[in-house]
Amino acid sequence: MQTLLPPGWPRPRGYANGVSARGRMIFVAGMIGWDAQGVFHTDDMAEQVRQALQNVVEVLAAGGGKPEHIVRMTWYVTNKQEYVAAYPEIGQAFRELIGSFNAAMTAVEVNALVEDRAKVEIEVTAVVPD
Repeated sequence: MQTLLPPGWPRPRGYANGVSARGRMIFVAGMIGWDAQGVFHTDDMAEQVRQALQNVVEVLAAGGGKPEHIVRMTWYVTNKQEYVAAYPEIGQAFRELIGSFNAAMTAVEVNALVEDRAKVEIEVTAVVPD
């Protein structure tokens, strides 16, 4: 995997502008902040992010992937202000569960998610090297 940074562009904080990778692809559906049994244990944004990221890690593992194979993430959040306020805790959870911030990322505020208690949904594309 190689991160892409055009000449003269500043290094973005918390993500990569682009990623180039070669290998077997794993597509992870949107993961939300409930556990494997579909139970929410909190309504806290940072804790839901932590659980959603843990869910991503478990799905990747089921496909023979690891967090370092993630090349793209799309985050849907229901409240931008709550998400931004939780940056320190979200960053900590991300570093603990995913590691580096080398994936191409997009974050979008949405009006709602299908599951009423969900505050975040994270989709992932990973590429496991050949």
